[in-house]
Amino acid sequence: MIPARYAHFVFSLILSGLMSFLVSGVATFRAAGAVEGFMGLWIGAWLPSWALAYPAVLVVAPVARRLTARMTRA
Repeated sequence: MIPARYAHFVFSLILSGLMSFLVSGVATFRAAGAVEGFMGLWIGAWLPSWALAYPAVLVVAPVARRLTARMTRA
């Protein structure tokens, strides 16, 4: 089990993986359509997207938390 102090890294990894998977799937489908080999195209687009999404989530999440705290009440 991973120690709780690393939870934000694990959360960011999962979130960025799922979001980049969905977005790259939509983008790939819009670009290529329902072609033979679509899954390969999708995975080929997803992996580099995830490589960029993970560090982006690590940087952007604290900003999003601060903005959310300013926009909401306890």
